[in-house]
Amino acid sequence: MEQLTLLASRKRKSAARLTKSSKIIKTIIAAIQDKKGENIISLDLRKINEAVADFFIICEAGNQPQIRAIAENVERQVKEKCGESPYHHEGFSSLQWVLIDYVNVVVHVMLSETRKFYKLEDMWSDAAAEGHND
Repeated sequence: MEQLTLLASRKRKSAARLTKSSKIIKTIIAAIQDKKGENIISLDLRKINEAVADFFIICEAGNQPQIRAIAENVERQVKEKCGESPYHHEGFSSLQWVLIDYVNVVVHVMLSETRKFYKLEDMWSDAAAEGHND
């Protein structure tokens, strides 16, 4: 739950607004797919005034080593291809839910049970959702 508290309390930078075809979003999704992340979904939050970002990208992993592999690959690929480092990341110590915050796009890598418990898609049900499974 601390991940949700962090998002609510941070201030958004005045960075350029993203689109669903932005390079960083494509890079994140490809990095997740590269490490076999499952049930990948992007939520377009741009039309929700209370949203803390333009997009959420959510996926799940089967175990903790896979969560680490996905999260590290996302950070590495975004740095290499987009030249961006995360504003913040957390969850690497418990590996139940890793959050990677790029300000306008936030990545959530979760265990299946954690994802079912927090139901981010339900919390942001007003957002347009798109699946990204191979």
